[in-house]
Formats: sequence, structure tokens, C-alpha cells
Amino acid sequence: MALPLDPPNRLLASLSPDDFALLKPHLRLIKMVRGTVLVEGGGQIHQVYFPHSGIISLVVRLEEGATVEVATVGRDGLFGAFSALDGKISLNTAIIQMPGSASVIDTAHLRVVAEQSASFRALLIRHEQVIHAQALQSAACNASHTVASRLARWLLRARDLSDSNTLSFTQEFLAQMLGTQRNSVSLVANAMQQSGLIRYRRGQIEITNLNGLEEHSCECYATVKAYYAKLISH
Repeated sequence: MALPLDPPNRLLASLSPDDFALLKPHLRLIKMVRGTVLVEGGGQIHQVYFPHSGIISLVVRLEEGATVEVATVGRDGLFGAFSALDGKISLNTAIIQMPGSASVIDTAHLRVVAEQSASFRALLIRHEQVIHAQALQSAACNASHTVASRLARWLLRARDLSDSNTLSFTQEFLAQMLGTQRNSVSLVANAMQQSGLIRYRRGQIEITNLNGLEEHSCECYATVKAYYAKLISH
């Protein structure tokens, strides 16, 4: 698959011409298939992903079997930057939660580019700081905010990364990502539908009132969005 002339990934598009020229010969375009596990927590990272579309979830698997999302990566970021900064082991499990496409580069090549370009290396460091901040925000959000505000935040983030008001997710999946019970998500989703914020059909959620959903979201949505805006603005 040929790479597009203008990378849909915002991080790649923000690179200087010189930095992108260093990366481009090593990038290849792949399809991201829903449910694919890119790496398990504690596993070695072999490839770095710059999503064009679709979403990668960074999750923590608990001993009792629960899975909780700590961060999401989409077209405004990348997964695996830590591997270019001498950290070859993934701290989280990475799963493709929404299908799409991505530019991929082997970690060895990315490490060489990071060594050649101080500006690109600085970008990777800032991105990892953003991911860390997003994980901290998610932890605080899950501990302090209601399921309703957390679900609104999650749907808004997914909409931004997919550029679509229609999202294909089951309530069971959403419960896993939010670290709550399925019946809690079901009650909240039904209430949102009654309020005209969303339209829910089996396995599919359509956002019908974007402004209303933003009002129902906690401040964590705007905070995470601001993290990435600052990253790109640099």
C-alpha cells in the first residue's frame, strides 16, 4: 500500500520536511484490524504505529481478568515511541479498538532517526509525556467522575479520532474500557438516548447532539484534547 503524499496522521504532518524525509523511506502503510493485539504488557515493541484512522487502546489487564483503558492513540499521536527512547518493553497492552489504517516503522529505524534528529527526538519525548498525562487523567477520571460523564468523555474522544458521529462499540466493550459494569453502561446509555444525546442500536452508537454530549462530559475530555493541541503546536 502506497503512503499518501500528505500524511493523515497529525503528528507526521507536523514534522519539518527534513525530519519527515528521514522517516519516509522506512514507513509503510498497513490496515488496522479491530481486536488485533499489537503487544501485550511486558512484551517487546517491534513496530511503531502512526494511525491515519482508527483507534489504538492502551489497557491494563488485572489479575481477576478485568481490562481497563488508560489511554487512546489515534491520528493525533503514535504508539511505540518509548521504544526509540531506549525502552523496548511495552508498559501496557495495546489493542486496536477501531479499525483503520496506519503508517508503521520498525523500532530500529525509528531509533536511528531519533538519534539523527534532536527535534524529532524532542517530539517523541513530548508525546510520551502526553500519553503519561492522559493515563494519569484517566485514573483520576475513573476514580472521581460518574459513569455518565466518563462515557460522554470517551465517546467524544472516539468521535474526534474517527471523525464520525457513528461509532461501532458494544456496551460490554465500553464497560471494559471504562472499568465499570455492563449494566451501568446500559443504564447510562439508555438515559442518554432518552435525552436525545445519542441513538443506540445493538453494537452501534450514533451521537445525535454533540453540544449536549460535551455538556455531559467531565473536564477530562477538554484536558486531554488540550494536551495534544499543545504537542502539535510545538
